[in-house]
Amino acid sequence: MDSKRVRQILSSSADIDVTYNGVSVWIDELHEDGQKATVHLRGPLEERTEVDIRELKEE
Repeated sequence: MDSKRVRQILSSSADIDVTYNGVSVWIDELHEDGQKATVHLRGPLEERTEVDIRELKEE
């Protein structure tokens, strides 16, 4: 995924399905460098992880 699409997803009110390594995640923020994002798993766990946005997939 590219930074433009990450920004679109973050600004959208729609529920857009995004995965990281095959696991459904929410994107919390795009970092200033435009290459990394903070995400967390969908569900009860709120553990946040920094990932390379190229590894995010829109389903």
